Amino acid sequence: MTHAALPTSQDDPGVSRLFGAVDHWSSRTPTAPAFAAPDGSLDFHGLALRTRSIVTALARAGVGKETVVAVTTGRSRLAASSLLAVWWLGATAVPIDDRNPAERIAYLLEDARAEVLLAHGVPPFAASSQLPVIDPETAAKPVSGNPVLAERDSCAYVIYTSGTSGKPKGVEISYAGLGVFLDALCTIGLTPGGMGLNPLSPAFDGWLWCTFLHLLHGQGTAIADMHADDGEAVDLAARITAIGPRTVSLTPSLIAPCIDALTSVEVVVIAGERCPKALADRLSERHRVLNVYGPTETTIAATWSDTARGDDVSTIGTPLPGYSVRVLDDNGKPVPANTIGELYIGGDGVALGYRNLPDLTAERFVRIGGERFYRTGDLVVAREDGQLEFAGRCDEQVKVRGFRIELAEIEQVAAELPAVTAAAAFVLESGETVGLAVTVADGHDLTKGNALIREHCRARLPEHMVPSVVDFVPALPLTTNGKVDRAELARAAAAARQFTGRAPGTPRETEVCAVWSELLDHSITDVDADFFELGGHSLLAARIVAALRQSTGLKLSIPVLLANPTPALLAEELDRRATAEVAS
Repeated sequence: MTHAALPTSQDDPGVSRLFGAVDHWSSRTPTAPAFAAPDGSLDFHGLALRTRSIVTALARAGVGKETVVAVTTGRSRLAASSLLAVWWLGATAVPIDDRNPAERIAYLLEDARAEVLLAHGVPPFAASSQLPVIDPETAAKPVSGNPVLAERDSCAYVIYTSGTSGKPKGVEISYAGLGVFLDALCTIGLTPGGMGLNPLSPAFDGWLWCTFLHLLHGQGTAIADMHADDGEAVDLAARITAIGPRTVSLTPSLIAPCIDALTSVEVVVIAGERCPKALADRLSERHRVLNVYGPTETTIAATWSDTARGDDVSTIGTPLPGYSVRVLDDNGKPVPANTIGELYIGGDGVALGYRNLPDLTAERFVRIGGERFYRTGDLVVAREDGQLEFAGRCDEQVKVRGFRIELAEIEQVAAELPAVTAAAAFVLESGETVGLAVTVADGHDLTKGNALIREHCRARLPEHMVPSVVDFVPALPLTTNGKVDRAELARAAAAARQFTGRAPGTPRETEVCAVWSELLDHSITDVDADFFELGGHSLLAARIVAALRQSTGLKLSIPVLLANPTPALLAEELDRRATAEVAS
């Protein structure tokens, strides 16, 4: 049995489906797990009570319709309750990842015009913002009565994505848009009970998908934190095995290494990246698979394919209920079937626009035949059977590990350094990390330039936007059209890292090189090659540490790898630990 969609009136923006689902499952299965996080868990009864308690605390602080509430509780057991409480009052939520650099968080709070901060304790960045802080742990009598009926066109939440101006841009989603999305989720039909997995950043709108898909169907949500505070390796496959979820939603690059750990999983949702047909076919042999596509500007999702309908899930499928799509050429005319065109998305799920950016809003949100559409910038092919095949981008926006990145934002941050005269970001050939090519002014010492630029970026950008490779070039290569040749930069970066240095000279060095070669997906034969210059990143670091712990039986953590970033140094450290273990 599944939880049917709750009826709503024309005036109801649809978010009431969430409150109806909480009430339904807290009555039907009150002690079933609803939300589990590193700091504890809530059953459905507890979720309902905590939501109403946080409503009271927010209302006492003056939160009401359209009050802008910044929310940083996304990795706690009260994450879902916090968002539900904001929406209960008809306010606007601004989810923020408290692990982002303080400078970035300060910008988000200012740009969003946040009025209240919903956070555990007093976060380090709260002092500079001078916002009143509401702790969701604060004891308050649960509110009685019904949620406020928000206006359909008022803003339910703002999600910040990478921006071409060098600053993140806020996407404003209406209550009507959120309602359309929830309507669509209700049609999927998951089996109630058990847990679903959520390994995503709380500032990423995919977090909302992972959480509310489960909640609407009576499944709990288990937060799988991908960044352990103690520095230990985060083994996603092991976490999946330990949780035993019935539903998982992951990017293809994350799910591929974990495919053998999905023994408990009934439904696999792939999203965020193009899915290779071989992976889609393999997953489809054992699971129901949905391939979901949608920009943040269309309320998380807009199209999907589903093996339960007999779809080819290597495609991004057809529009969700309540959405419409058009595939148009450069002149805004429909293209024939099996022809590439730009994807436009319409329906109530289309965002209100970009916060404080009216010109960009007018450029990307357009009217066609009286209907409002979002120009995605994504190129697709509409097949004769109606399925859409993703074919790339028509601008310089990229996807890395499921995250949308405007390369210009990285370039703007690098250009803040006085020594940098020009910068161009690009995606490495692995597709899992970004690189940066820079030209510098005469007279500057480049000895520590790579580390300096990376640390400067790390202080201002989320981890997935920090370049793993920095190349110094005399001039940026250009295409025949006069644009930066990013493909050539990627090729040059790959060629420069075909190391022919010192070969492995000990069994341990050979072992480390073998593990790195497998997980970095190219042969590592130079024991003095740097992990990051080879294209490494935090998720790969976690996989390498987990693999070496399994093969050696020795204790190892991510900070140890980062402190010993070459096969030679890491092999030496492993030998030292093995000797110490024998001596003890």
